[in-house]
Amino acid sequence: MEIRNIAIIAHVDHGKTTLTDAILRQTGMVTDENISMDSNALEQERGITIYAKNTSIFYPPSRDASDGQAKTTKINIVDTPGHSDFGSEVERVLRSIDSVVLVVDAQEGPMPQTRFVLKKSLELGLKPIVVINKIDKPAANPARTLDLVFELFFDLGANEEQLDFPVVYAIGREGVAKLNLTDESKDLSPLLDTILKKVPPAGSNSESDLAMQPFNLGYDNFLGRLAIGRIYSGKIKTGSAVFVKKPNGETRTGKITKLFTFEGVQRKAVRRETKATAGTGQVFCRSERQNPRCQRRAPSDRRVVGTGLKG
Repeated sequence: MEIRNIAIIAHVDHGKTTLTDAILRQTGMVTDENISMDSNALEQERGITIYAKNTSIFYPPSRDASDGQAKTTKINIVDTPGHSDFGSEVERVLRSIDSVVLVVDAQEGPMPQTRFVLKKSLELGLKPIVVINKIDKPAANPARTLDLVFELFFDLGANEEQLDFPVVYAIGREGVAKLNLTDESKDLSPLLDTILKKVPPAGSNSESDLAMQPFNLGYDNFLGRLAIGRIYSGKIKTGSAVFVKKPNGETRTGKITKLFTFEGVQRKAVRRETKATAGTGQVFCRSERQNPRCQRRAPSDRRVVGTGLKG
């Protein structure tokens, strides 16, 4: 199965989480209308995203003519905070994905946090997909917003490939996206198809030694603290002995106690060996002699979650 790793970034209240929730519902990963990526009580009270959160979808359900089996792609998505006070959450996430979906309000245009998250994305060499959202607003001006977004890319020093960004127009709350303003559309398929077309598949380097870098934390009532991250090389399984390396050179030994992967908003236990795992600022390695630095663009297979280490 092919895998895509993306993050959705935006200024606060530009419709990023609403768009993510609509994607989850349309792909069947969520059936309850009351379930949202903003699951924290404070987030629900204030109506903003505070913590970066992971989810995944499977798209599309197609058929391969050669074997008649269903073929689909897993898209790992990280929903990020839009408020500048939580910018560090965004910076960590951007180092673990292969592209970003930049959501911009069709009426307000680029705002301060839009500039911040886009600047970080461009510096890491990412090629954003631009979504001009809320095109149904009475004062929406998608054409002007697109011009302002292009100017922002140029001001931030985007290269030619980054300047040639794909554009999707959307109404997140209605779950509708289109490639042209005059197109008819009934769902978010144009956006999902663009992601499959423009975001490179995650590579696989499973024959090398294990190197995995956490970028977020989770919690389980039974297991305790969980580490969420991306594997850059190698593979891992429950019970594997690993070295945990910190940026200052400190190293300790540990043992993987359990592995999970994301399906929708749920964590699903992994019962077999996997090519990616769990665990900030630290790196898990198979060998104590390995270089503790992971490069952001190194290949990986999938994003999963594991427990804190024993030892």
